[in-house]
Amino acid sequence: MRTSILAEELSGKVAWHALDVANADSFDAFAAAVEARFARIDALFNNAGVMPPAPLAALKRDEWKRMIDVNIHGVLNGMASVIPRFIAQGGGHVMNVASIAGHLVVPTAAVYCGTKHAMRAITESLRLEHDKIRATLISPGVVATELGHDITDPAVAEALITWRRQSLTPDAIARAVRFALEQPAGVDINEIIVRPTSAGM
Repeated sequence: MRTSILAEELSGKVAWHALDVANADSFDAFAAAVEARFARIDALFNNAGVMPPAPLAALKRDEWKRMIDVNIHGVLNGMASVIPRFIAQGGGHVMNVASIAGHLVVPTAAVYCGTKHAMRAITESLRLEHDKIRATLISPGVVATELGHDITDPAVAEALITWRRQSLTPDAIARAVRFALEQPAGVDINEIIVRPTSAGM
């Protein structure tokens, strides 16, 4: 497993634990393991997501459910596992990765875009409800990752190859995350949109 190898290479500075974000009990166990290893949780980085777009008329109900389970319930499960801890310790930072798809709607991506619009609302609600918990939404444009590897519609899969000809590399998103995390406790970077300079979308 790449995660465990990375943990070994970094000499105990990081740890790993299996997690199914769509399962609330799994996320609670993950948070407990993190707390046991590092004594407290200062930030949650909600990055899991799936993106198998297809036209609505294709009626891919199983894929719709999976996107909602991972992209929405997964985010909520993570937040539920840390919010009580953040309240108790008087602070913390929730960072949710959405997408530029949370700002627009793309044909064949109705459900995916819907999940990312939902993340904007959820993250903003957290900000409004808690004055000691920082809430940041990271909205990337096209990034060269494995996202979309599970697309079952051939035309959409081919279109993704075209979109990815102008892609960010993951380190661009990492720098945005670090920027938000490094702000003083009283400064909350609410949203960062990161896109390739040449991107049309």
